[in-house]
Amino acid sequence: METMTRLFAGHRSLWLAFYGCVLAAWAALFAMQVREVPASLQVDGLAYLISLCRTTAADAGFRSALVMWALMALAMMAPTAFPAFRTFAQLSRTAGAGAAPLAALLGGYMLVWLGFSVVAALLQTRLAELGLITDLGQSVSAPLNGGLLLLAGAYQFSTLKEACLNACQSPMTFFFSHWQPGARGGAMLGLRLGAICLGCCWALMLLAFIAGTMNLAFMGLAMVLMTLEKLPAIGTRITAPLGVFLILTGAVALLLPLTNSIN
Repeated sequence: METMTRLFAGHRSLWLAFYGCVLAAWAALFAMQVREVPASLQVDGLAYLISLCRTTAADAGFRSALVMWALMALAMMAPTAFPAFRTFAQLSRTAGAGAAPLAALLGGYMLVWLGFSVVAALLQTRLAELGLITDLGQSVSAPLNGGLLLLAGAYQFSTLKEACLNACQSPMTFFFSHWQPGARGGAMLGLRLGAICLGCCWALMLLAFIAGTMNLAFMGLAMVLMTLEKLPAIGTRITAPLGVFLILTGAVALLLPLTNSIN
């Protein structure tokens, strides 16, 4: 009980709802990959989610792609920010506030990632129209693969990435610097925190077009990497090596087809 109290910092019902939504998003992403549904599970909601992946990425359209990217954002990005959410919960609880500021913070954070989902869905539908990705959102273009890998690798060494990552790794400092009381303040802090998190992770998220936007293994690995990057003791040790790895992999992705064509 004491461990649960330290972990959730009050507002247990809100935390349970939060993680319930995250688990539901993972379950929905898994269900969307199922091709044959048992008759006992053929309910409208599940059938709709599965139908999103039964057409090609081009035929699915923007709305279906948006649903998928929004689920990915909730499943992957919300858990990476849990240390910041917990820090805010502890601060607001000390200030005697109820659950409303925390709920507003969570809402503001996810609103930013919903905006990213809109952009990613537009990008996916355009790539599909150009024939650059498969039915499952996986790139078939060596230049696109290499370009995304080089972009993500180079961004690991950018000053913007460093600034955003420093803020994510020091949530207490971030909240003290930008504190605003009440639910409205929580929403504004959530938007700011979401923007900072987006600044850390957008390039890594776009690598889904290489692994496949419906690749659960990639989603899980990316979530773990982005979570570790936000931990001060670990993040400083993996950001640069990850950048080097992505740059080298991108160079190979670009040069290998040229080598094969020469041979």
